[in-house]
Amino acid sequence: MRLHHEAAGSAYPMHVIELCAGGGGQALGIEQASFIHVAALDIDKHCCDTLRLNRPHWNVIESNLVDFNGSSYAGVDLLAAGLPCPPFSVAGKQLGERDERNLFPDALRIIDEVRPKAVIFENVRGLLHPVFAAYRAHIDTYLSKLGYTAAWRLLYAADFGVPQLRPRVVCVALRHAFADTFRWPQKLPYEPPTVGTILYDLMSVRGWRGARAWSQQANTIAPTIVGGSLKHGGPDLGPSRARQAWAALGVDGLGIWDEPPAPDFVGAPRLTVRMVARLQGFPDDWQFAGRKTAAYRQVGNAFPPPVACAVARQVYACLTSQRYVQIPAEVEA
Repeated sequence: MRLHHEAAGSAYPMHVIELCAGGGGQALGIEQASFIHVAALDIDKHCCDTLRLNRPHWNVIESNLVDFNGSSYAGVDLLAAGLPCPPFSVAGKQLGERDERNLFPDALRIIDEVRPKAVIFENVRGLLHPVFAAYRAHIDTYLSKLGYTAAWRLLYAADFGVPQLRPRVVCVALRHAFADTFRWPQKLPYEPPTVGTILYDLMSVRGWRGARAWSQQANTIAPTIVGGSLKHGGPDLGPSRARQAWAALGVDGLGIWDEPPAPDFVGAPRLTVRMVARLQGFPDDWQFAGRKTAAYRQVGNAFPPPVACAVARQVYACLTSQRYVQIPAEVEA
């Protein structure tokens, strides 16, 4: 999808600081929405290496969020964060604010130090569970005291052209003066491509003779991709139920391959990291640092760039009073 600007984006430079940037899914989407990164922070070495590999001019900070002070970035336009999901995941113990991995308190502290015009948080669907209602209210109240109006929305990646359902919770908080003009991004007027359509060229690149038949079988979008955590989860496509859904698409979900199938391969192929990245909405030129497990974890845990871009564009439009016209992908050259 292309964007036509009613006013030149370069006339309205907007800057962003990103916390828990991971492998760059949200960062890339925010960049595509015309924001300029002044800092991108993550504790994971491989994630920081990925960011430096793809954007050597970025200020990439390898640091624990707990130890980070945002005062030197005071007044930046946007603060974005993809905070750790396990505290709120339905697959976990749902300890929420009692989970040692919960970084919302530090993120809120940094917002107080930075006082940006806008904030974007991204997390798992479980954060909207009634068990966390009081904690979401606490976050809203804290932000309100700092001068922000917060709104929460469940977004599906498939609504923005990504070939998997992938529900994610997004919180957008804007200074009260901007809040009334913010509008959530709208679902695209066409369906996302199927797994077979989007991966056929990668599956057939080594001459696999079964690629065409496989692509016709893989005729729906993918199950939600699971990246695992530092303590749990290797390079595979998720728990048993997810692997069953992959099997229906003709994909072996028990692991990740280093390269696509050979010409005489018979059976259900496994995906490569590049294939999974494409299913997440990453462009093929975005590279991932580290060995297979580290690279796959970055991809699987990412906020799909097209969804991040759609949200960030609306924030950009709100802050600059610009509007964007969406051009459907099928009319592009």
